[in-house]
Parts: sequence; C-alpha cells; structure tokens
Amino acid sequence: MKVQEGYMPFHGYQTYYRIVGESAPNKAPLLLLHGGPGSSHNYFEMMDDYAQTGRQLIMYDQIGCGKSSIPEDEGLYVKETWAEELIALREYLHLDQLHLSGQSWGGMLEMFYLTHYDHPGVKSVMINSSPASIPLWVKEQHRLIKYLSYEDQQAIQKAEETGDFTGAQYLAANERYMARYCWDQPNENSPEPMRRPTNGAKASLIAEGPNEFTENGTLSDFDVTDQLKNVDVPVLVTSGTDDLCTPLIAKSVYDHIPNAKWHLFANSRHLALLDQHDEFISLLDSWLNEND
Repeated sequence: MKVQEGYMPFHGYQTYYRIVGESAPNKAPLLLLHGGPGSSHNYFEMMDDYAQTGRQLIMYDQIGCGKSSIPEDEGLYVKETWAEELIALREYLHLDQLHLSGQSWGGMLEMFYLTHYDHPGVKSVMINSSPASIPLWVKEQHRLIKYLSYEDQQAIQKAEETGDFTGAQYLAANERYMARYCWDQPNENSPEPMRRPTNGAKASLIAEGPNEFTENGTLSDFDVTDQLKNVDVPVLVTSGTDDLCTPLIAKSVYDHIPNAKWHLFANSRHLALLDQHDEFISLLDSWLNEND
C-alpha cells in the first residue's frame, strides 16, 4: 500500500500529514481528525488496510502534537487555530471533494468547522464519540466517576478540591477511570500505533486541562449545540455504551443535527476503532459508499 508523508507550512510552523493509498475517481478521500487536543494520527494507522478498498485515507497531526510543530506561544492552542489548519490542509492537498471522520476532539473540530466556516465539497461527516458541549461533557464525567470505587471517588474529589493532580492515589484512580471509559494504558499487548508517544501533553493541558473531568483550558466553554441546526451535510454520529461520550452526550449531538443518523457500539469505550474494529470499519465503509 502506497504511503506518502509530508509537511504543510502553517503559520510559520509545520503540519505533518500522511496519505495512504491512491485517489480513485469514484471514491472521495477520507480525511481523519484525531482527538485530544494533544493526541495524534497514530491510532488511525489501524485503518491502513481499509485503503485497499480504493478509498484514500488522509491523516495528520494537528499543530502542537505528534510529528507537527509544537509552538511555544500558548495563544495558538485554540479551536480557531485548528480550524484554520484544517482549511489550509484541504487547500494544500487539493481536497476539493472529501469525507470527514473525527474522533473525540476531532468530532468537535468538525462541528465547529461545519457551523462557523464555509465547507464546500464535504460529502459526509462521521462524528465519533464527540460532545457538542463541554459543560455537558463535564457533568457526565462526574456522573461516570460515581461508578468507581469509593476510594477512587475520594481521591479524584480531593485532587479537584486542591488542584493537585500529582498524588499517587489520584493518578491511580484516574488511570482506572480512563481504562473503564477510554482505553487501557499502552502495554505490550496494545496495537503498535497505540504504544507510540503523541507528544501532545502541552496542547492537552492548555486546551483541555489536567483530565477529562476538570476542563479548565481554552475549550472549557466550547458549546455549538444551538448551531448544529445549520449543519447541511449528511452526518453519522457514533459512540459506545461504555464511552466517555455517554449516550446522553451523543444523543445531544444527534438530536440537533438535521437528518443525522446514530450508531451505538455495544461493549465499546471511547475508541470503537480499537474496541469494535471490524464493526467500525464495516459501518464506515457502508456510510461512505452511501454518500459518495
């Protein structure tokens, strides 16, 4: 399978991109938007085999993580920067017609892009495990914490009250929370892309905060719920039954987008591509073929 790698100049920095497969005249390419902010394209490499169907895959590391530049200027770590980067990448790679699929923050970026910028040529969008509202997200995370042990709940509560997220009890509790609702800490049994560093700790802390339930970064007031009624492209919302993106969060996205569809993955956490890989690829393939 042909793989091309390169860098796009962006705001005096560089954005890394990776293209898998060849473009086909009857299949628009799929541009993948990773989560975080502060994750990377790495886990999308688990989709490489899908390019054998003739669908070209394009993935990239958003500025501030992965193989892209990591600016010192904290003022760049805002949603507008990443939306402008998406627009620039489309232009740089001549992506006049394409599908979009974003996971977690990547889906939030899609929603912001679709509701605040011109987006010609977007044939369809998948929004995977993504909130339209960070305030709702925070409420739901605190509800999920109540399913942890009493000791873990107390450790998390103490960390939030003191603002100290370095204690051993908190770190262990947060690791168990993430393993339950997101994914396991990388280990020798993890797929190789999941074991690679994302280099996104700075972006994550600035834009999100210290964890999934203490959102005090530049995205803390993110809420496009009321603008979703203006989305004018086909949208498929997906989420998992055991997801950080709870069914309530996913439904709040689905309910506000005209003619949207929603697929709930049983026994999946925050990355159905990992937990329900074959089902995710099958659903993706059907959706894209329907909307070419």
